[in-house]
Amino acid sequence: MSDTAAAEDPARDPAPGAAATPASRPGPAPGAESGEPAPDGAGQEPGPAEAAGARPDPADAVHASDGAGDADRTGVQGTDASGGAAHGDTGAEPTSDEDDADDDTEAGATADADAEADTEAGTTADTDTEAETEAEAKADTEAGTTADGTADAAGSAPALSEAAAELAAQKIERERIARRKAEREGPVDAGAKLSGTAADLLAAVRAVEGGGRPPAAYDAPAPPTAPRRTVPAPAPERAPVPAPPVAASPSSDAVGAVRAVLARGGAPESLAPQVATVLGDDAAGQLAESPWRLLAVAGVRPTQADGFARALLGAEATGPGDERRAAALVSWLLAQAAAKGHTVLEAPTLESALTQYGVPDPAEALEAAAGDGSVLVFEEPVGPPAPEGEEQPVRLLVGLEHSAMAEESLAEGLARIANTFTGPADWEEAARAARSGAELIRAASGHGLVTHTGGEAARAEPLALLAAAREAGLRACVAAHAPADGAVTVAGLLAGAEGPGRDADGRFALDLLIVLDAPQLDVDTAAALVESVPDGARLVLSGDPAVLGSAGPGRVFADVLAARAFPHLVSRVPDPGPIGELVSGIGIGELHQVDAPGKEVVIVPVKDAGEAVHRTVQLVADSVPRAFGVPADAVQVITPGHGGSAGTRALNAALKERLNPGPGRFGGFDPGDRVVHVPSPGRALPARVVSADARGLHLEGAAGARTVVPQERVESQVRHGWAVTAHQAVGAHWPAVVVVLPGDAAQALSRDWVYTAFGRAGRHLSVVHGVDQALARAVAEVLPKPRTTRLTALVRALAEAARAQVPARPEERRAT
Repeated sequence: MSDTAAAEDPARDPAPGAAATPASRPGPAPGAESGEPAPDGAGQEPGPAEAAGARPDPADAVHASDGAGDADRTGVQGTDASGGAAHGDTGAEPTSDEDDADDDTEAGATADADAEADTEAGTTADTDTEAETEAEAKADTEAGTTADGTADAAGSAPALSEAAAELAAQKIERERIARRKAEREGPVDAGAKLSGTAADLLAAVRAVEGGGRPPAAYDAPAPPTAPRRTVPAPAPERAPVPAPPVAASPSSDAVGAVRAVLARGGAPESLAPQVATVLGDDAAGQLAESPWRLLAVAGVRPTQADGFARALLGAEATGPGDERRAAALVSWLLAQAAAKGHTVLEAPTLESALTQYGVPDPAEALEAAAGDGSVLVFEEPVGPPAPEGEEQPVRLLVGLEHSAMAEESLAEGLARIANTFTGPADWEEAARAARSGAELIRAASGHGLVTHTGGEAARAEPLALLAAAREAGLRACVAAHAPADGAVTVAGLLAGAEGPGRDADGRFALDLLIVLDAPQLDVDTAAALVESVPDGARLVLSGDPAVLGSAGPGRVFADVLAARAFPHLVSRVPDPGPIGELVSGIGIGELHQVDAPGKEVVIVPVKDAGEAVHRTVQLVADSVPRAFGVPADAVQVITPGHGGSAGTRALNAALKERLNPGPGRFGGFDPGDRVVHVPSPGRALPARVVSADARGLHLEGAAGARTVVPQERVESQVRHGWAVTAHQAVGAHWPAVVVVLPGDAAQALSRDWVYTAFGRAGRHLSVVHGVDQALARAVAEVLPKPRTTRLTALVRALAEAARAQVPARPEERRAT
């Protein structure tokens, strides 16, 4: 059978089954189609620094196993190109925001919500050697880079949108968390007047760095507090939810003052609105005092900040050892780590990165940052408890206050939900009557917090629980990451746009909240969500732990499962059919051929990226609709990256030309175009273009919901959506899926990526296969990259404290 026949009509003469490698079609070497790919993902278009052969930035080596891409944007023209790729003193002009977006890697998400960039892009492969990063760091600190050039100016303050509402709602929850902690612990002065926990943190750093032993663990969570109240009284009607406030734009005077400082330092004045927004009305004074504060702006690199500092203060007044530079680098490196999924970093890892950036005494830099409150230091026990009389091994973790507060608040919230549960209910009759999910119904009836794992078929079990709870008269709700039948979205629930609303205490008017797609929860979202669950209510976290993780920092679901502090139900319902069999095998590291008599799985071998694009268009526009009766609009293409000859850009251009040709008169879009709207990092909402006017681009989303994207945000928030990345697709499902694996995608593949991409298909899966043995190798060997977090230890400590305070019931005493 010819390959062309398989591509043109999979029903007539397919290559059935998930054969790992089409023997007759060896894939091209990486980079064959689009030049040598950047080390942080396949299908990327090299920026100026890569073209000049620059080495990777040391920030990419902050953690050797980082799991998400660095999604910076070039903020200052100079020696660096953005996007987490290679950087060096090339003098090349920066790429545009559009090109930078294509150099993004698929797992990353920028920590700067104001940037509103397309940070759902792809997985970073940190393959740089230590020698290379050290050499680049030396070049960074010694080269005389000038921070000049241009960058896009920040747009005017947009109108309130769903994304703004969600971000503002999370901000409100974080402020509430901070106020509660401040009331409990009292104010702590910075610097030499530290007291209490902060003093212990600083003492630990000094002791360890001085060669001594640190003090006993001081970050053990306090025992759970008494319940604030009993089960909330039912709300007779939904209370009105006020619109969250929109962040105030910087004043024109503040922007003007920043513009003057940037001009003196040779930086693009167009950065002034961004700088003023990030640093506040005193931004000009902060920059004049410490030019390295420019690193707080998304996309600015250390070499650019160094050049700005030299131009502003003079070469003699600056240097690698400047304490202001060291302090800014500590915060910047932790922010980069957060963009790659970490909530904290181990102190030796952070010190190593500071050394690579030329900081002469990284230990002193960390001590100073802890002393002034810029970062928090935590001591976490390692291994089992040490015998009495022996010291417990510990590791020092360093994190920014924001992530640390969110993680601690999340752990406390989970413990609160579990501990304020008032008692079991009798749902046995509902469990016996349920066609599925009986064990989950029984577990939820007797516990405040339950975790539930399973594949796509297992999603029916939480829905059965929902029906049982409502039958029992409870106020129950299901929330999912992406729009789904019978569920609200997590973002909409937090923003108040969907769901039951909130009670007088600001908590959800619910007795049971079921969260699907729990692996997609980052620490910020999870903390805001858990904080909103009332005392005495039930919370069920459900999801498939084998899919790609969250775009933001943390690994919430995995950490909660690892803590083993709450009842955990594992679904035994297998995903049906050949696709289910294939995906289940991938989940345990096995890629084998499956029997697909109905051509549910078809392999389409290709030789190069051009053929991959051609075959994909044939499958979507003709073969799959004709063979399986699935309309082209219900066929989704998934590929590893945005850039490259067979990335989402190239595929979407070809699919638009075939399915909805037009001039792109609305900023590159036409009515009827299939698009993906990214209102905030980590969220990708499928939609269709309706029209455009002075207000912006009008989109129609799920269930006919209309959205208007302001003109200034269209370029960064809207992409064509016939082809998407796996991170954009997670949580969603389509009747038919075409997964495109061009030759230059080999290095971007991992087990969780393949599992996620293949698992989006319902009735039919076509694999456009050009990576040869790399697919089987990725499934068998390339595991998800770990993230450094504290949540597991925090949850365990709180659970142990709660058990120690609760006396055993009579039957438990007898058993022991």
